[in-house]
Amino acid sequence: MTMEQVPNMESGAEFLNAWDANVTALDGLYDPADERDSCGVGLIAALDGQRRREVVEAGIAALKAIWHRGAVDADGKTGDGAGIHVEIPQAFFADAIRRTGDSPDKGPIAVGQVFLPKTDMSAQEQCRQIIETEILALGYGIYGWRQVPIDTACIGEKANATRPEIEQILIRNLPCRDEETFERDLYVIRRRIEKAAIAAQVDLYICSLSCRSLIYKGMFLAEHLTEFYPDLLDERFISRFAIYHQRYSTNTFPTWKLAQLSAVWRIMVKSTPFRATSTG
Repeated sequence: MTMEQVPNMESGAEFLNAWDANVTALDGLYDPADERDSCGVGLIAALDGQRRREVVEAGIAALKAIWHRGAVDADGKTGDGAGIHVEIPQAFFADAIRRTGDSPDKGPIAVGQVFLPKTDMSAQEQCRQIIETEILALGYGIYGWRQVPIDTACIGEKANATRPEIEQILIRNLPCRDEETFERDLYVIRRRIEKAAIAAQVDLYICSLSCRSLIYKGMFLAEHLTEFYPDLLDERFISRFAIYHQRYSTNTFPTWKLAQLSAVWRIMVKSTPFRATSTG
């Protein structure tokens, strides 16, 4: 059948003319610069440099306000990932140490937020041994491990199926080194742990390992951050800053490891919208 035999069939020239007319009609109504198809990131900071509960609460509220910047699975509960990065609440973890019958030393307590294999008990123990070995090798001590309280009722089936075992290791500054040296050594320890985990072929991931800051993250919706991690509702969680992140998976599948950026500098260089809000 030829074009002449098809009623009202548009010719190529007519199609191009109609396209050009439509472009002209829409001119000024759409600006590609308005497109926002990436993660949501923000920072809350206390301008007076004082740690306070309001900073953490503002960070949590801001994260929940950018829920639309991340995708949601068909189950309605599994998200691309969300999380928050705050200072370590020293009083909170000092009390946790006292509850074990130990006493915290003077100076900052370092905390490692760790993802371990959920169902493989042997691999879990291997991961703990790797972590403890590298900490002790640099002369630091260990207060113990803490099971992070979580509520899995708020996460989706897919998120729960891939959920890691989430624990914290509390580290003591036995050599009594200054905070700057302590923090630098913790970075070295983390890199050694990561290399040892790769060599051992175990599924070990460290969200944060620091005497200054701590990351809580996961494959939940932004609105479920404090529901999944009730730690963050504790009044002793105070900070001078709160960096929050709602992930939008553009070129990778969502995973627990990728749910939240793991360092400040990665947030600064990532190509995402960035809003700073001051408090205090």
